[in-house]
Amino acid sequence: MKKLVILGGGYGGMRIMQKLFQSGVPEDIKIVLVDKAPYHCFKTEFYALAAGTIPDNHIRVAFPNHPQLEFINDEVSHIDLQNNRVELQNHHEAIIYDDLIIGLGCEDKYHDIPGADQYTYGIQSIEATRQTNNALNNLPRSSRVAIVGAGLSGVEIASELHESRPDLKIFLFDRGKMVLSKFPEKLSKYVNDWFQDHGVTIVNYANITKVEEGILYNHDEPMKFDCIVWTAGIRPNKVVRELDVEKDESGRVVLTSYHNIPGNEHVYVVGDCASLPFAPSAQLAEAQGDQIALVLLKRWNGEDLPDELPEIKLKGILGSLGKKQGFGLVAERPLTGRVARLLKSGILWLYKFHNG
Repeated sequence: MKKLVILGGGYGGMRIMQKLFQSGVPEDIKIVLVDKAPYHCFKTEFYALAAGTIPDNHIRVAFPNHPQLEFINDEVSHIDLQNNRVELQNHHEAIIYDDLIIGLGCEDKYHDIPGADQYTYGIQSIEATRQTNNALNNLPRSSRVAIVGAGLSGVEIASELHESRPDLKIFLFDRGKMVLSKFPEKLSKYVNDWFQDHGVTIVNYANITKVEEGILYNHDEPMKFDCIVWTAGIRPNKVVRELDVEKDESGRVVLTSYHNIPGNEHVYVVGDCASLPFAPSAQLAEAQGDQIALVLLKRWNGEDLPDELPEIKLKGILGSLGKKQGFGLVAERPLTGRVARLLKSGILWLYKFHNG
């Protein structure tokens, strides 16, 4: 019996399993899922959990239940591509695979800033998000909170935290002249104005040079805070960074057009660790997962692969400003206000419905 091992039950891993089970997995294939969490988590909603506006059980669902699926609740410590082995932290015996899907996600990127990894909180894993939630929601009234990084995650956690804890003094640090600098100016201005209207302080042209316990250095000038949250960039999981394979300038694994490592058609990479012409996102991981499932089924069934896979086309991106306002790009058109927020809530509901 052949063994497909899926490392990580995130958006990409979940989509691959769904597509395989829907299409019918050949009887001689066993699937092993490895994840350090005992359930699938909605990472796109970690900002709300951290801020305290939704409970933990609202952003998770059980992994699929299938007779050909085995789940191992553990953390990956090493991948041996030469010998088709995956080593786990708490299992003495390595897992031997015939096909492997690496979907281990990402970690915070600290840009070699001293103290950033020690004295800040994050939202890149469910464990880190719970710690951030605990730190933020136990702060005394009028505490000062710094959020470093004004991309989508930073904007969402700052706005959601203001809604959850309006008594806090929130500072959002941005390297550019305006938040969400990669978005159209109309959206950036809308979000910037929202923060001004709601009393969230934006620190533009920020340059964080050092972090100490309770102190953030901006242009080497110390500023005191009761809690510092880091949302200033991501990098692939440490296990993936250690792989001896070709990577792009961001450290993501370079792949063939069929999403496998060049020269090894049995190892695929999905999600945040894959080098693709888009920024990492749940939507991208699912689109990639669809194609990996198709390739796997064709290879297992001895069928020819298509000359090329369809071009991945993303539908857009949506962000929240609390529970009532939002923003986004849908079909390349800027969208702001309540409609954008309702769309995001609707997409989350549909995802829960189809996966719950």
